[in-house]
Amino acid sequence: MEGIEKVCQFLDEAQTYYLATVEGDQPRVRPFGTALLFEGKLYIQTGKIKPVSKQIAANPKVEICAFKGGTWLRLAGELVNDDRYEAKAAMLDKMPSLKAMYSADDDNTQVLYFKNATATFSSFTAAPEVITF
Repeated sequence: MEGIEKVCQFLDEAQTYYLATVEGDQPRVRPFGTALLFEGKLYIQTGKIKPVSKQIAANPKVEICAFKGGTWLRLAGELVNDDRYEAKAAMLDKMPSLKAMYSADDDNTQVLYFKNATATFSSFTAAPEVITF
C-alpha cells in the first residue's frame, strides 16, 4: 500500500480525527470525519460558511491528529481548495450522510486537498513511520 493510501485508510478506520487550524494567534481544534483519495490526493471536506473555512483561507497550514488501536497519526501540511464539481461529488458519494447538508453544486460545499504533507505514525511500541506526499 502506498503511503497516502495508508494515511487515508487510517483516517477512515479511526472515523474521527481532529483538525487544528489557527485564528490569529489562537489555535482551533475540532473533530472531523471526512477523508477521500481522489486523483492521487488526500481530501477533506467542510462548509465555506464555517469559521474553519475562513481560518484555512487565512492560513492553509493545518495539522490532523487521529488515534486508533494504540497508534496515532499526525498529519501536517497545507490545504488547497478544489472547487470542481467532480471533487465535491466524489466526497459526497463516499460520505452519503453529508448529502443532507451539502450538495456538489451548492456554494457552501468545500473540498480541500493536502500538499507538502508529512504524516507521522507513532506508538509507544514501535519507531515512528514518516510518509511525505
